[in-house]
Amino acid sequence: MSGAAAAGGGAPSRSAGRPEKRRLITAAARRVFGAEGYARASVDDIAAEAGVSKRTVYNHFGDKESLFLAVALEGAHEVTATIARLLEKHLRKVVDVRDDLTAFALDRVAAVGEFPDHFALVRAIEAEAPRMPGPVLAAWIEAGPQTGHLRLAPYLAAMADRGLLTLDDAAGTESPAERAADHFNLLTVVNVNQRTFYGAVPLPGERVTELVVDGVRAFLRLYGAPPEPAVGHP
Repeated sequence: MSGAAAAGGGAPSRSAGRPEKRRLITAAARRVFGAEGYARASVDDIAAEAGVSKRTVYNHFGDKESLFLAVALEGAHEVTATIARLLEKHLRKVVDVRDDLTAFALDRVAAVGEFPDHFALVRAIEAEAPRMPGPVLAAWIEAGPQTGHLRLAPYLAAMADRGLLTLDDAAGTESPAERAADHFNLLTVVNVNQRTFYGAVPLPGERVTELVVDGVRAFLRLYGAPPEPAVGHP
């Protein structure tokens, strides 16, 4: 009997055990899906990894597709919450555009290391995308990394309103701020993540910094506010 059960004078209640069982299943599913991919992973493997019965997995999630979607979206929402905190930390009150954008990108790249099981799942999704159920892939795209620029866009728009950036207003399906945010991510975060396979093959810290600094420099060449004209002497 566990210490918790002994302290309570009996076995844990069913209602207390269900959230814990669900947590065990989702954690195990994230590891198994990340290691085996969607097609090869089985509910039997996930149940064994979680230390529960196969029936328990089905009772909580219904089927493998629902379990995969729940795990993928749960991880995506956790990463999104972390990115939101970093946006507020670095870009809510911008003092120096170059320094603040660089600090944000470096922290966002480093945050990949906080979610190793989730980004193993991301690698599996990217490898298996053509073979995944359409609704699962669509839901993942909506919540996952491909929409990260949408959360950055309002901050860049606010910087442009202050005259700190110049956004391109060319016609397109995205807003000028969304397009700029997409370019920023591609030049910084995506560049590092692709080279490291989302943290699986780490780069030296100085190389990561070099890539981010170069990416921010390129971004500001595209979107930096023009310098104020020099005042001539009479």
